[in-house]
Amino acid sequence: PPCVCCPPAVTSPCKILKCNSEFWAATSGSHHLGAEEAPEFCTALRAYAHCTRRTARTCRGDLAYHSAVHGIDDLMVQHNCSKDGPTSQPRLRTLPPGDSQERSDSPEICHYEKSFHKHSAAPNYTHCGLFGDPHLRTFTDTFQTCKVQGAWPLIDNNYLNVQVTNTPVLPGSSATATSKLTIIFKSFQECVDQKVYQAEMDELPAAFVDGSKNGGDKHGANSLKITEKVSGQHIEIQAKYIGTTIVVRQVGRYLTFAVRMPEEVVNAVEDRDSQGLYLCLRGCPANQQIDFQAVRSAQATEGRARRKGPSLPAPPEAFTYETATAKCREKLPVEDLYFQSCVFDLLTTGDVNFMLAAYYAFEDVKMLHSNKDKLHLYERTRVLSPGNTAPTGRHPALWVALLCLCWLCLL
Repeated sequence: PPCVCCPPAVTSPCKILKCNSEFWAATSGSHHLGAEEAPEFCTALRAYAHCTRRTARTCRGDLAYHSAVHGIDDLMVQHNCSKDGPTSQPRLRTLPPGDSQERSDSPEICHYEKSFHKHSAAPNYTHCGLFGDPHLRTFTDTFQTCKVQGAWPLIDNNYLNVQVTNTPVLPGSSATATSKLTIIFKSFQECVDQKVYQAEMDELPAAFVDGSKNGGDKHGANSLKITEKVSGQHIEIQAKYIGTTIVVRQVGRYLTFAVRMPEEVVNAVEDRDSQGLYLCLRGCPANQQIDFQAVRSAQATEGRARRKGPSLPAPPEAFTYETATAKCREKLPVEDLYFQSCVFDLLTTGDVNFMLAAYYAFEDVKMLHSNKDKLHLYERTRVLSPGNTAPTGRHPALWVALLCLCWLCLL
């Protein structure tokens, strides 16, 4: 048989040695049998393949890893094993007596961070958030304002799916906000059963749809838990087996979403060609993105028309640019893209709850983002055609707004 067990250097962050040892521990004495005589061998082999996929990012340059991957494929063919089916349960490590906290967290494989050994590099975490009208911050810290009306996938990988549904804030309005959120945690080895969480407008449950608050009946069920922070307003889901934290809030009538997830989990995708609409990874399609500056220019023109003629009265809850700016500054003193989003949403919807949505979205970033130097994001100067110029600096959108205001004052 091919070599599937060549150990890497001890100091390597690649965890292929752990995958190898688990496979041989699970198959000792049975690897010479055919699949029809020892179906557990195919089960263990599928678990081995799953383990190598989890460590793929840190093992790209490791020859032992590539040898194992090719060896697994060969063994699958030799023993007529299907790639689909159950995976074996790794042997549980012995826990010290009385260590109830460790036992409640279940075996090592059900605690992502604990599965990293002393010689392994710490995992890199990423963040994605969706809030307001809606505004999207992707795993790569790209910030977009989108239309995306209807149902759209936020996350879709080997471990979980997240889908949001966005509906118009007002009848006939182009402004949309998140009215429904569905999260599917896929069954994972001995850790958790498949669980579905669903929230809608005016309904933010503190349990999965089956009424449970953890991962089910498996040994590692407590590696997936829901905690209610504020009744009907704020829940947090900890998925320790994949190192992931999800925060869902209801602010006003609409929902916000934020997640902290390891890069390894983010990139755990079987078919990358099918991930084109995975918003947290790819961002919104170009035809669904809204240009901040163009909308502000239209709002400034509309405001001038209202001033010149009484036939266009402002609705009671309408904000001017000045009052929206002042309101947003109460909660968001730094004029970054969260502040800009707040101003945009108040001008678009007239609903002060959108200011709170931007505020809480930034609070979630402070809690979940691993790089504290990247908490604030600033709008980049737009690329203009040759011969045109644009104001430089960190807030070009503010310059546009100020120029519009100055122009209006001269009329």
